[in-house]
Amino acid sequence: MFKVLLWALAIYLLYRFIFGLVIPVSKTASQIKQKMSEMQQQQAFQQQEYARQQEQPQQKQAASSAVKKDDYLDFEEVK
Repeated sequence: MFKVLLWALAIYLLYRFIFGLVIPVSKTASQIKQKMSEMQQQQAFQQQEYARQQEQPQQKQAASSAVKKDDYLDFEEVK
């Protein structure tokens, strides 16, 4: 009789430990990992957008200087 009560108590404590601590901690850890990956993706996207915004004025300046350079033709004297 004592062994049965001891086993029942051990099973109950194990059940409480697993469902009270192990499962919630693992769920929280997976949620944290998911949020971290989402934040990293968002940060990478923002960095790409910032880089694109920085490149656009430089490309416009390069394009405008290229247009000015092409406006004039070299003169060669024909004999």
